[in-house]
Amino acid sequence: MLLAVALIGFLALAASIVVRWMGRRVDSLGRIAPFPRISVGLTLAMATCCAIPMMVEAWVEHRLEGAASRVAGEPVEVHCQSLGQAFVDVGGELGYVRWGPDGVPERSTLIKFGPCGNLRAWLGSTKASPSLDQVVAVHVVTHETMHMEGIVNEAQAECAAMQRDAAMATELGASPVEAQALARRYWVEVYPNMPSEYVGGCGPGGTYDEGLPTPPW
Repeated sequence: MLLAVALIGFLALAASIVVRWMGRRVDSLGRIAPFPRISVGLTLAMATCCAIPMMVEAWVEHRLEGAASRVAGEPVEVHCQSLGQAFVDVGGELGYVRWGPDGVPERSTLIKFGPCGNLRAWLGSTKASPSLDQVVAVHVVTHETMHMEGIVNEAQAECAAMQRDAAMATELGASPVEAQALARRYWVEVYPNMPSEYVGGCGPGGTYDEGLPTPPW
């Protein structure tokens, strides 16, 4: 939002400089004033600096939304938290899905600023050697997708997500080998340390084992 406001402001400023020049380009002696190239150029450069991050964010959200929708089997929305939203955010979760008044999860999720940054870095990488933060960020999208599918219980959503992490990573551009390695890392390195409400009933033959073809165990 802040970048959008700044972008509009810089474009408006550039336009006002041009309009002002047009109104005064010829003085009382008939002399033509030079076009204010420097001031207009600097203003447009600042506008470009605002536009580029917005375009990158839109690209990331488009990739995440497409992948999440394919994993969910229905259209869902994925939004990245802006820097301005992050400044006033006091929640510790990495992403969340709101629940409707009927208790049904919405088909929209917000991924926090930090994980979205890690996702952006991972999407722009070879995907061969993700950091653990990037592994977690991919899983966050899968986990929230499970909530958007209607799973309320955190342990069930966590287990369902781990069984689909490889599918999510593949949809986001990883090779099958890279995707399976990413899912395995989460299962081995992250899941055992999750809070108690996220753990239980997962693993071979567990309560939430869906028998999918590419589980991480």
